[in-house]
Amino acid sequence: MSSFISVLKQSDIFYQFTPTQLELAANLCQEVVFANGETIFEENSRSKELYVIASGEVKILINSTAGKKGTVVAILRRGQSFGEVALVDEGLRSASARAGEKDTHLVVIPRDRLVMLCETYPQLGYRLMYNLAADLAMKIRNTDLRIREQVLYTPPKK
Repeated sequence: MSSFISVLKQSDIFYQFTPTQLELAANLCQEVVFANGETIFEENSRSKELYVIASGEVKILINSTAGKKGTVVAILRRGQSFGEVALVDEGLRSASARAGEKDTHLVVIPRDRLVMLCETYPQLGYRLMYNLAADLAMKIRNTDLRIREQVLYTPPKK
């Protein structure tokens, strides 16, 4: 469990958690290992887990309508989380995730158990949702900047 606590401490969505809150969250965790190139989840699959990278890297990919499959849009590393929208919405995933290095170790937290923990401990739930909102806002801003760069600075094709 102490290894889960050290991984959670490095993740932005568990920022400013007390030692007790980290321990409570760590009790929900399990570790899963993926080999290089192994699919963690597919785009348009159901969301039910939050993932935190303990070691290795994860490639986030999207399928394009132009028939080009699996365009890498982000590479995530130790301490970063993904699948966080599953905490708010159990809808379909907007991208695929694939292990990017040999033996990528992930900490997996089931949505239903984490939501129950948040409801049981409102201060923990508030901190988690605040951190989640900050993390998602940063990702939206970065995406916005990338789109602006493409639209404003890419010369038109002739």
